[in-house]
Amino acid sequence: MTTTPSTVDKDDLFNSSTMTFGEHLEELRACLIRGAIGLLCGVVIGFFIAKPVIHIIESPLRKALGDYYTERAIEVFDAWTPRRVGGPTLPYSRKEIVDAVEQHNLSFDLREIHPHRLPGAKPDLSQQESFDTESLAPILLWQPLARDSRVSITTLSAQEAFGIYVKASFLVGLVLAGPWIIYQLWIFVAAGLYPHEKKVVHIFLPASTGLFAAGVLLAFFFVFDFVLTYLLAFNEWLGLDPDPRISEWLSFVLFLPVGFGLGFQLPLVMVFLDRLGIVEVKTFTSQWRMAFVVIFIAAAILTPADPYSMLLLATPLAALYFGGIGLCRWLNKSPAS
Repeated sequence: MTTTPSTVDKDDLFNSSTMTFGEHLEELRACLIRGAIGLLCGVVIGFFIAKPVIHIIESPLRKALGDYYTERAIEVFDAWTPRRVGGPTLPYSRKEIVDAVEQHNLSFDLREIHPHRLPGAKPDLSQQESFDTESLAPILLWQPLARDSRVSITTLSAQEAFGIYVKASFLVGLVLAGPWIIYQLWIFVAAGLYPHEKKVVHIFLPASTGLFAAGVLLAFFFVFDFVLTYLLAFNEWLGLDPDPRISEWLSFVLFLPVGFGLGFQLPLVMVFLDRLGIVEVKTFTSQWRMAFVVIFIAAAILTPADPYSMLLLATPLAALYFGGIGLCRWLNKSPAS
């Protein structure tokens, strides 16, 4: 039986396609090659700007370490007492200490010395042959907080710094080439979509990029402060001094923002499930309690093992879930659907 033009299904996905399966594979290969070339160009650019990027990545950890040791220093100052009644006291008031630490970004070490043992000091005839601890007087050794070795981020091998530079360059390249890579994938996928679905995807692509960027920015500029404060508090509770490595921190920096960026795709995932008929919008509405359980489980998987990052991801995801319900209803009422 010969198929006439009038009997051809106008909604056939490949109605207007003249490409064979092999040609589709060839197109996929071409798209992947163009995407890889774009990524390579981005990585090359990344090699020239990786250094300031690394400094930006370090900044939340350096700030958290500075705040941690600043609070520890003030606690040490408050807890110090003279060795004997009427003995030497601290040479600064608490107000001066707080002003120097918080307003001038200085750090200090509290030490004790024998003033009469310093060069040029008059000898104390009342000294005994044994070490005199009662005569120790407190002094504070000051330095800029940025030069405090405790705030520095270390490497433990000669090649680790180079590895960090390469990872940062790749990260920059992936960010720069991300829109180009998504565009190449869209070129390949677009041939298999209905015309009205292509219009929806034209809206979803920038929306997906925007949601991913919002999740990354939220993690980097807001969540890191809470998470680092929480994790460093465990060091203080256990009496341990943190000495972070840059490679471990970079892995943490990559993992948490990417988890937030992926989690923020929730409304778009809900819309696609609804459009494909897998899950209807009324199911999303009636099963919101179960959805919240799934959201919290997913937040625990996409974030490190601490409650702050989990809650800070699950809370916006809960709001985005209801936003996804509203988006599904709006698209179902849209004439384009």
